[in-house]
Amino acid sequence: MRIPPRVSIVEVGPRDGLQNEKSLITTADKIAFVDRLSAAGHRAIEVSAFVSPKWVPQMGDASDVFAGITRRAGVRYTALVPNRPGLSRALAAGVNEIAIFAAASDTFSRRNINQSIDASLATYAEVCREALAMGVAVRGYLSTGFGCPYEGPVAPSQVATVARRLLDLGVFEVAISDTIGVAHPGQVPVVLDAVTAAVPLHQVALHFHDTRGTALANVLAGLDYGVTTFDSSAGGLGGCPFAPGAAGNLATEDLLYMLDGLGLETGVDIALVASASRFIESRLDHSLPSRFLQSSQL
Repeated sequence: MRIPPRVSIVEVGPRDGLQNEKSLITTADKIAFVDRLSAAGHRAIEVSAFVSPKWVPQMGDASDVFAGITRRAGVRYTALVPNRPGLSRALAAGVNEIAIFAAASDTFSRRNINQSIDASLATYAEVCREALAMGVAVRGYLSTGFGCPYEGPVAPSQVATVARRLLDLGVFEVAISDTIGVAHPGQVPVVLDAVTAAVPLHQVALHFHDTRGTALANVLAGLDYGVTTFDSSAGGLGGCPFAPGAAGNLATEDLLYMLDGLGLETGVDIALVASASRFIESRLDHSLPSRFLQSSQL
């Protein structure tokens, strides 16, 4: 296997994880959660999203969360931004890295953000232009990279085309995302073959959901291909809205357990991540799905 010696983890629990929670988490608890993840050694944490509170009430306190966290040197504290008003709020909050989110399937794009792929990229072109002019880095998410809940299979060539268009907007990295957790290890290199024909491998990240229990196997396939950046969520926070009751994001602890076992460097302390997960779990009305957390409580 061609596994790289060091892997970067983008922690998405505070945003991608918490945004799906029905019970509102207090601002103080969100701040404490982010600070605990920082203390665990994470170098990239997606803190919140500057979206309309009408549509995502959980993210309505994004500015207050950014104002309250303790920013450590060398850590990227990022936020999801859907449009120019969101960018204005992010800039006012002192955010120096944002993320935009497009889709590889047009139906999902229309259902998710009420815009076609082309229309969404036109909006993001304005966001990227303004952000980059202000010295703010931009990361790109590409949803439905391995399958769509409405259209079914998505052609790898389509994934590659939209990934290239995101890169042309100025994003420094594209996270190919398995939005509904349908990817399997045999599919990963096929999609990566298409994507890396259009986008340099070092600018490709992978974002897996564990809906069908294949997330870690998919990460291993990505590692073998040479991918070095993976998204994950502390405790496995974040369900899959298209598969009620199913596990959502790949749990950071589960990812770390595998990477540590392979002898790969991440700079992240699994025990401290687990402690952060247990903290936020105590503020929820349900347990978290991380296998590592569950096994450590036996």
